[in-house]
Amino acid sequence: MTERYLAAAQDKMRAAGVSEPAIEAFGHYYGQLEQGVSGLIREADIDPLVDPPRLADVTVDPVEGAAALDRTVLIRLNGGLGTSMGMDRAKSLLPVRGELRFLDVIVEQVRAARAAYGVRLPLLLLDSFRTREDSLAALAAYPDLPVAGLPLDLLQSQEPKLLAEDLSPALWPARPELEWCPPGHGDLYPTLLASGLLDRLIEAGFRYANAANADNLGAAPDPVLAGWFASSGAPYAAEVCRRTAADRKGGHLAWRRSDRRLILRDTAQTAPEDMDHFTDEHRHPYFHTNNLWFDLHALREKLVERRGVLGLPLIRNDKRVDPTDPNSPAVVQIETAMGAAVEVFEGARAIVVERERFLPVKTTDDLLLVRSDVYRLDAASRLVRTRERAPLVALDKRHFARIADFDARFPAGVPSLREADSLTVHGDWTFGRGVVVRGDGRLADTGAPARVADGAVL
Repeated sequence: MTERYLAAAQDKMRAAGVSEPAIEAFGHYYGQLEQGVSGLIREADIDPLVDPPRLADVTVDPVEGAAALDRTVLIRLNGGLGTSMGMDRAKSLLPVRGELRFLDVIVEQVRAARAAYGVRLPLLLLDSFRTREDSLAALAAYPDLPVAGLPLDLLQSQEPKLLAEDLSPALWPARPELEWCPPGHGDLYPTLLASGLLDRLIEAGFRYANAANADNLGAAPDPVLAGWFASSGAPYAAEVCRRTAADRKGGHLAWRRSDRRLILRDTAQTAPEDMDHFTDEHRHPYFHTNNLWFDLHALREKLVERRGVLGLPLIRNDKRVDPTDPNSPAVVQIETAMGAAVEVFEGARAIVVERERFLPVKTTDDLLLVRSDVYRLDAASRLVRTRERAPLVALDKRHFARIADFDARFPAGVPSLREADSLTVHGDWTFGRGVVVRGDGRLADTGAPARVADGAVL
């Protein structure tokens, strides 16, 4: 029965114009799903990553660093809709510093690096079918951005959602677009090959790629990192940060005992009995930032060898066909993670970077921080922290989790957090103009909507 359902799903993909490599990859993972592959990585099968090189200790000749950056393409994952914040368009179009959106800041970082180092540095967005149109419209405001012969984006593949009960393609006539889902950002690699862009980049003299999430403005172009990666000769490298107690849920790299290769283990790949080890920041002291570097030649060789299927670990994502309707049918989305490719390349490396290169915005708590005076944009449009440590922010999810609700409660702008250690808000509070938080600021739930007065100090 499942063979018939797989064929139906692949026929649906062909009818929608999905590439054959993507269809073949879908079939590969469908087979794993059918067999009940869990993707679990046992603690007994890995050794912790300890003492990787630190970017702070790296010295790169400025000329060599600029030369490496000139052969680098900047890839930003731009397929997310920001649904966790109640958005229905690309999260990268959200204002983050005044009127500047994530995409605007990324573009200014690229422009600044080009001017400072005399490099080409093309920007390539990995868009989904839900984010492409609006994102390209935003980039149209920058006519100097494209590099001759290269597009500004790459369209991520799409695949059918599968009914959880029998793995048949889900049907939802009320909104047919909800029958489809993106295959996770591990789709970057086969899509680069299938689109022909991988060959075009190599022919144009590009050798390296730096990929990161579009909501992480810390991952700015860096000639020292580019120079380090080029001189390392490694086919692949991942940026990691030192873990703290706040990072216990983040994925981490480890050495697989069977072949001594670096692998990525995430929460979903950890057995319940191993979770204590997974969350132990002393046992696994570094977390994965999803900032990656890879050699385009090495990637092409591996993709050709494996017929476009890198064989990344399966991630089973259980959802509802309509995410806004909890009574809609349960579905399975087949996904892979971009960072899991570390295990494919023999000789892959890791390098420890400072927190400044990891500033993702996943919640409105994060957004409040990057919009506040805890950060400033420097001349190269990099986010620079104005104090030694960022304060902890915890906003009441009932009233602040959705971006529309969040913005409505800060009509005159976010409060000053430069002197704050933390800000905790319980209840429905609207902030006035010029509010300042010092030390540990706390607001209790009054049981009714309340307001923080203009100029108040918490």
